[in-house]
Amino acid sequence: MIQIFSRIAARSPRQSISASRPRSRRFHRGNFSRCSPTNRDTNITSNPMMLGDKSLEGQGVPLAEVNNHSCSPSVQATPDIEKKYVHRVYDAIAPHFSSTRFAKWPKVAGFLNSLRPGSVVLDAGCGNGKYLGFNPECFYIGCDISPPLIEICAGKGHEVFVADAVNMPYRENVGDAAISIAVLHHLSTEDRQRKAIEELIRVVKRGGLVLITVWAVEQEDKSLLNKWTPLCDKYNEEWVDPSSPPVRNKSATVLDSIGETDEDTGGAKQTDDQLKNSYDGLEDKTTAACSDSLIMDEHDQTQQEYFVPWHLPFHRAEISGASAAALQNGLAKKDDKKGTVVYNRYYHVFVEGELQRLVAGMKNATIVDQFYDKSNWCIVLKKL
Repeated sequence: MIQIFSRIAARSPRQSISASRPRSRRFHRGNFSRCSPTNRDTNITSNPMMLGDKSLEGQGVPLAEVNNHSCSPSVQATPDIEKKYVHRVYDAIAPHFSSTRFAKWPKVAGFLNSLRPGSVVLDAGCGNGKYLGFNPECFYIGCDISPPLIEICAGKGHEVFVADAVNMPYRENVGDAAISIAVLHHLSTEDRQRKAIEELIRVVKRGGLVLITVWAVEQEDKSLLNKWTPLCDKYNEEWVDPSSPPVRNKSATVLDSIGETDEDTGGAKQTDDQLKNSYDGLEDKTTAACSDSLIMDEHDQTQQEYFVPWHLPFHRAEISGASAAALQNGLAKKDDKKGTVVYNRYYHVFVEGELQRLVAGMKNATIVDQFYDKSNWCIVLKKL
């Protein structure tokens, strides 16, 4: 396993976490570029990689590899909307989020079970690690942008990194397969989504497979959630830093409401009445900011940009820490009626064919399967 892990690692600063590390240690998000650093929230220092109780430092195992992989600062620079409404939210809700993430999607399970014994699987955006180790005949390395989620993975004994999906700290051609499950819809520009796909292709061997799933506009059950907050260009100007890449324009026809996925309910779905009242007493300026635009464009555009709420119960331990700070900073709101702290998560939901268009023009990969599953659009790529 040491040989497998060492040949995967790239030369850039990164955080590797294993089960042998103390659970109380604080982990920070940082730069993982193989070229010039990007404007991330914080930096991490380079640490020797750990594998169980074995450190690779001082054993003559090369952790670095000179890589000429080109980097685009404009793509790798994280837009403010992702920092505030993806990264910080998942950092704050990690334990509660993890407690809802246990069901394995049959299509993902089937993909992992189809891999040959001994395959190296790279999970980009592994979350709480529910797919890491799923097929015991394979080796798994996970990465996620959220240090608290990575610490949860480490506590389960998984080999994991804190890393960005658009700039993963892996060498080229090292994995037999890679998966990106419900990740790309948190990236706010087409360039960043395309770069994340290119990274997945880059890190697998020729003939390697890549499975990608994203939330779909075409939801199976639109009644589960009626209060996703639609975003629009008028409000985009307020939460996208001027130096950040612009968020995409909206596309074709309007979507009045969109249902929450089974994955996000974690097997404990809310009733329609609960969902309708989920924002009682919570004034959200996004609704007011976008209402006129949505009425004007009702017959011309498909709404694809949303804030999707996450309700964190008061009794959860996180309330005294990250949530208290989020409430103070205005990144979360208190709903006393429901007994929750409400976070908004940014989503770009995909229309049919959008994933395929992102892949179009990538000469080193071809689509070998595409399907709709559990309100997600999914593709399987093969590296040429």
